[in-house]
Amino acid sequence: MRLWTLHPRHLDRQGLTGAWREALLAQAVLAGRTRGYRDHPQLLRFREHPDPSGAVGAFLSGLEAEATARGYRFDHSRIDRPCPAPDGAVRIPPVGLAPIPATTGQRDLEWRHLCAKLAARSPAWLERWSDTPVPDVHPLFTIVPGPVASWERA
Repeated sequence: MRLWTLHPRHLDRQGLTGAWREALLAQAVLAGRTRGYRDHPQLLRFREHPDPSGAVGAFLSGLEAEATARGYRFDHSRIDRPCPAPDGAVRIPPVGLAPIPATTGQRDLEWRHLCAKLAARSPAWLERWSDTPVPDVHPLFTIVPGPVASWERA
């Protein structure tokens, strides 16, 4: 399971659809609807959030917003707690939901990992980001200085 700290705009088609599936699984785990992956380390940062369901809903909403911008149709009804604003836009995190801290070390590790994946399966997509030394992160996260997360299996 890879719940990317990186902004979904950096993900290629396979990465975006894979992240959607993985985040739906994470949502099911956090809601107690499945027994698999209960102890997956990447769920820790969602479990530690004061509102785990809201956090995973915001994560999924960010993926859905990117998919919609690309013309894909992700099933919005599958998000338990989506983040629509009164004007119909998506606000992530929604008002009142604390962002999840993510370290510079984690962001940088994920960027290297994604670039390696893109080099193998989507070189043209990787080329889009060749001038990006520091990638954006998913709007749910806020970057803080620090090493790779302790839960990461690097």
